[in-house]
Amino acid sequence: MTGVDWLLTARERNNRYTAVDRRHPDGAAYTGGNRVHALVHGAEYFDDLCARMGRMRAGDLVLFTDWRGDPDERLTGSGPTVSTLLSEAARRGVVVKGLVWRSHWDRLAFSATENEHLGEEIEAAGGECVRDMRVRVGGSHHQKMLVLRHLGRPELDIAYVGGIDLCHSRRDDEHHHGDPQPQTMAGEYGRTPPWHDIQLAIQGPAVGDIEATFRERWDDPTPLSRNPVHRLHDLLHHDDTHPDPLPPQAPDPQRSGPYHVQVLRTYPYRRPGYPFAPNGERSVARAYFKVLQRARSLIYIEDQYLWSEQIAALFARALTVRPELRLIGVVPMHPDETGLAGAAQGIGRRRAVDTLRRAGGDRVALYSIENRAGTPIYVHAKVCVVDDTWTCVGSDNINLRSWTHDSELSVAVVDDDPAGGFGRALRLRLHREHLERTQDDDADLRDPAGLFAAYADAADRLEAWHAHGRRGPRPPGRLRHYREPEIRSATSLFATAMYRFIADPDGRPPALRRAHAF
Repeated sequence: MTGVDWLLTARERNNRYTAVDRRHPDGAAYTGGNRVHALVHGAEYFDDLCARMGRMRAGDLVLFTDWRGDPDERLTGSGPTVSTLLSEAARRGVVVKGLVWRSHWDRLAFSATENEHLGEEIEAAGGECVRDMRVRVGGSHHQKMLVLRHLGRPELDIAYVGGIDLCHSRRDDEHHHGDPQPQTMAGEYGRTPPWHDIQLAIQGPAVGDIEATFRERWDDPTPLSRNPVHRLHDLLHHDDTHPDPLPPQAPDPQRSGPYHVQVLRTYPYRRPGYPFAPNGERSVARAYFKVLQRARSLIYIEDQYLWSEQIAALFARALTVRPELRLIGVVPMHPDETGLAGAAQGIGRRRAVDTLRRAGGDRVALYSIENRAGTPIYVHAKVCVVDDTWTCVGSDNINLRSWTHDSELSVAVVDDDPAGGFGRALRLRLHREHLERTQDDDADLRDPAGLFAAYADAADRLEAWHAHGRRGPRPPGRLRHYREPEIRSATSLFATAMYRFIADPDGRPPALRRAHAF
């Protein structure tokens, strides 16, 4: 079985309306010949982005989507802000086009004002950034991508896909002191919450598929919002509500690396439907369903949420069928919110974790991470590596909302040689960081049994150090055993309802809900 056998076919994607598969002459639902590099943490991603955008010239093209964009977020210590980077490119003649989620009210801890201001500043410089509210009720556009195309220099073309927004709190690094421009979070994370995240930099033919995903949304003729209050606001403020035509899409970049890359999306079922996905698209969910049936030895997950009994049941089935299969997950120790919203998150996580542990027993291990000061690190990464063969990184979390309700974008990378490929390299890099090991100290982490033992031992030592009042040298490593939060019975009833209808809603058509299918 080769790596491409793990990827979806166009038929398995089950969306004949999308150009992402139709644009390939051979009808394949993926591309080969790609180079992929993992940018772990916002600081590494932002450094790379600033360097590459600084070299862009008139006639080049920048396309981006985002859940939240803070115009004043500084991308490097003394470098440009988000707004400055994009606006200066537009002033140089670079074609800059952006789609950001319109967002809910700021008073509900969202980002309506920030996203509006980002668009205003880019458009004042000659670019175009519109706010897109073509979502289900209570939904969001959660995709995070940047595509850089270079006129006459296709060897420089690159696309970034992952979990990192262009906003506050994201510029952290491997030391995890947090972003100097923080986003307010639950008190356990401190004034500058430490933040763990991943973005992929992709070069090769897959850049064309990622660009096609942007163009489908941009060219959607449906009004950007159906809300009459939004439309009145836009009219009074002379906001841009009609995206201008894009220049024709350039030919895909030439093959430049060894990896097969598949673009995976979520679009919900809604009316009116998306022209490129009238019944929605759930290729993220379908990809996991296919891959989990092939898992044999190790599933490694880093995820912000890890909610939903229905989705956890897919992993549980794999654990049940394959008694040699192990699962390690790294998740946040605490919800990012307090009160009822935090309790709703806790209930969702508890149900998923219970499902996994009933199926896998001691073959399932969950951890959280903290920095050297003992402050919990918020895990915002969305990554899954299965048998070092299939790696998925993107915007989707492991929950119903991400797999059915919001717009999401992820990419799957497959290796024909797991022993020396992308999945293993990324997994080992993450393990070395969490264990605080050096570059050449990972021989025992390659085998699932050795990895399980190393993680458990490091977490046990750190737990013991905390239990004894932090006396003596701090043991190496950042791993803590994940502990489920206590939720008072008086809160549980309301939190359960909030989890079901607000935190983790289901965006599938009714027939698929009844069939428990995706």
